[in-house]
Amino acid sequence: MTEATADPLRAAAETMRSVRDRCVWTQQIDHRALVPYLVEEAAELIDAVEVGTRSELREELGDLLWQVLFHAEIASRDADDPFDIDDVARGLTEKMVRRHPHVFGDAVARTPEEVLVHWNAAKAAEKSARTSVLDGVSGHMPSLALAQKLLGKAAQAGVDDASADTPPPRDEAELGDRLLALVGAARAQGWDAERALRERLRVLEAEIRATELGTGP
Repeated sequence: MTEATADPLRAAAETMRSVRDRCVWTQQIDHRALVPYLVEEAAELIDAVEVGTRSELREELGDLLWQVLFHAEIASRDADDPFDIDDVARGLTEKMVRRHPHVFGDAVARTPEEVLVHWNAAKAAEKSARTSVLDGVSGHMPSLALAQKLLGKAAQAGVDDASADTPPPRDEAELGDRLLALVGAARAQGWDAERALRERLRVLEAEIRATELGTGP
């Protein structure tokens, strides 16, 4: 039985190590230089999920896994604070066990909502040093994804959702039509739709922080 057959994940990690050792291009890449490739591979995986074949999905999952292995191999050679893919996997396993007490402990969760209660409680305990619901929210998220995330955080902080009075679309297809129509209207006016949303999100973020500090309306 070959190593790849016995443990394909371990074989992939060893392949990454060999590439790092012997490929001159790979040797000069650091975490920051690898970020654009991570973004690209994540986007290609999304395409495979939404419109691709099963074969494409399997391939893109592998490409994204390679990015994880690449970052872990870079990290393993850090002079001050090294860690490797085993440390990453061990930390992930420990976190998932903590966040699923209804699977690995005595807690009970009979509905998806109850599962989220356990998940959020465990996450809150892990992130106890955080002082704002916005801590940990990345500004590098795509603007629409960031908007959805910030609206959820606004609800947690008790900030009113200004869009609540807008008639909701009937389904995602109609939602897509409305979003495209808004972008079309922005284009007709010479406005930057991305910038407009980003600027509005900065206002929402300020409102959330003001509410948390007790200085908001």
